[in-house]
Amino acid sequence: MAPALLTAVDSTSHVHLIIGSNPLAGARCTRSVEVGAKPILIAPEHATLHYGLMKRVDEGEVNWLQRGFKDDDLTTLGRAEVDHVVDAVFVTAGAKQTQSTHISSLCRRLRIPVNVADAPNLCSFTLLSTHSDGPLQIGVTTSGKGCKLSARIRREIAASLPLHLGDAVERLGGMRRRIWEEDYAVELSQDLEAEDEDVGQASTFNQLVTPESVEAARSRRMRWLAQICEYWPLRRLASITDADVEILLRSYTRSNSLRAGTEAENGIRNKGRIVLAGSGPGNPDLLTRATHKAILSADLILADKLVPSPVLDLVPRRAAVHIARKFPGNADKAQEELLEMGLEGLKAGKVVVRLKQGDPFIYGRGGEEYEFFRSHGYTPIVLPGITSALSAPLFAAIPPTHRSVADQVLICTGTGRKGAAPDPPEYVPSRTVVFLMALHRLSSLVNSLIFGDKGYPQNTPCAVLERASCSDQRIIRTTLEHVCAAVEEEGSRPPGLLVIGNACGVLSRFHQKWVVEDGFKDLTNFHSSAGGMAI
Repeated sequence: MAPALLTAVDSTSHVHLIIGSNPLAGARCTRSVEVGAKPILIAPEHATLHYGLMKRVDEGEVNWLQRGFKDDDLTTLGRAEVDHVVDAVFVTAGAKQTQSTHISSLCRRLRIPVNVADAPNLCSFTLLSTHSDGPLQIGVTTSGKGCKLSARIRREIAASLPLHLGDAVERLGGMRRRIWEEDYAVELSQDLEAEDEDVGQASTFNQLVTPESVEAARSRRMRWLAQICEYWPLRRLASITDADVEILLRSYTRSNSLRAGTEAENGIRNKGRIVLAGSGPGNPDLLTRATHKAILSADLILADKLVPSPVLDLVPRRAAVHIARKFPGNADKAQEELLEMGLEGLKAGKVVVRLKQGDPFIYGRGGEEYEFFRSHGYTPIVLPGITSALSAPLFAAIPPTHRSVADQVLICTGTGRKGAAPDPPEYVPSRTVVFLMALHRLSSLVNSLIFGDKGYPQNTPCAVLERASCSDQRIIRTTLEHVCAAVEEEGSRPPGLLVIGNACGVLSRFHQKWVVEDGFKDLTNFHSSAGGMAI
C-alpha cells in the first residue's frame, strides 16, 4: 500500500455531511465545528443523540436533518460557490452497513472526500490523531491499521515537546511576517523615491540596485530566520518572549548579518534561570533525576547549611557553591543574603540552583523564595524532594499509617516565625505526629504535650530520627516520658526530627527506657545485591 498524502485543509465554511447518530457522529460534528466547518447531521427523527451533540443542535452549531440519507444530498446540501456539492462526508455506521459501501462509491464517483468508520477500504481519506497547541498541529496516522496505536504515538510525541511551543510558533510566524512587511516597505519607499523628481538625490544615487540584489537581501533575512528555527533547541525556542523577538529583529537590523542571530541567541540564552530544588533526606541516591540534572547544569549553587556533603560532592567543579550562613539569631539575615546572591547571579545570566534540604515547600521557605524571585522577573522552576517528614520514619521502620493503629499523619514545625514556639496539636490516639526543627527546644515541647492541655500520655511511643538515610543515621526509640533524658545523654546529631504516636511501636518493640540504633546501610546493601550497579 502506497503511503498517504498528508495535508492540512482549511475547512472554514466547508459543509461536512455526517451520517449517523452514534457517539462517533457527535465527535465528528464537534471536530467539524472546531475547524470552522458547518456540519450537517443526517439521522432519523427517532434517533437518540448524545447530550453533547443534542446541545450543539439546539445551539445551532449542527444542522440536524431528521431523515435518512438521500443520494442527492451530496450535490444539493453544499455551498453555492461549489455548485452545492458537499466538501466532505463522514459515515459513522461502519462497513457492515450496505449503505456505507453505496455512499462511498457515490462520493468517489463525484470526487468528494469520504471517510467510513472502521473501513479503510471505503475511505478516500482518514483522520489523523491530532495534537493541537495554538497554530502548532501534529497529526499521526497508521493508515487505518489502528487508531488506538496512533493515539498512543501522538501522546508520546506531545509529551516530549516543551511547554508553550505553540506560543513560540506564533511569535516566530510574527517575525516572518514582520520581515516580509519591512522588506516590502523598504522596496516601496525606494520606488517612490525614484518616481519623485522633486526630491533631492539620495546617498545611494550612484549605487546600482537591481531586483536581484533586493531579492538577495530578503533571502538573507529569511535564511537567518530559518536558521533560528532549524538550529536552536526546541526548549529555547519555546521560551522566546515578545521582548526576545524585538531583540532578534534589532540585532539583525543593526549588523545586517547572520552573526547577529547568534548574538541575539546568546542574549536570550544568558537570561538567568532559577531552580528551587529539594535535596531529599540526605542520601544522594534519593535525589530525583530532575534535581540531579539541575545540580549538574548549575552555574551557582545556593545550599542550605544541612545539605550533606555527599550531595554537594555532585556539584561540578565549574559551579560556585555558597552555603547558607544560618545560626541562631542570623537566620533572616542569612536568608536575605542568599536571595540577593541568587538575584545577582540571575542578572548575570547564570543558572542558579537553590538547593534545599528535604522538599522546598515543606517548612523550607520555598513559597517565600518563589515569590521573591518572581517579583524580580524570574519565575522559578520548582523540583520536589523526598521530605524527611515521611521518609525518615520509613528508614526507621515506623509506618506513619498502619491499619487499626494510625489513620492520619500530621507534619508540624517545632520552630515558628522569629524562633517562637508554635502551638502543638492535641492528642489523637490514631494520629502520627512528625515534628521538624524541634529538637533544640525538646524539653519545652514535651512539657507542653504532657503537662499542658494537649492530653498526651507519658507512655506515648516516640522516636528521634537524626541524619536519616545517611551512613551516620541514628534512631532513638523511647516514650515521651524519657525522650528528653535520652537526647541529653546520647547527644544531638542534626538534622533530626521527632515522631510521636502509637505507630512508633508497631514494628519495633523494646523494654528499656530507650534504645539507640546507629548506621544506615540499606541502599548500600541493595547496590551490592544488584551486582555493584548503582541506582
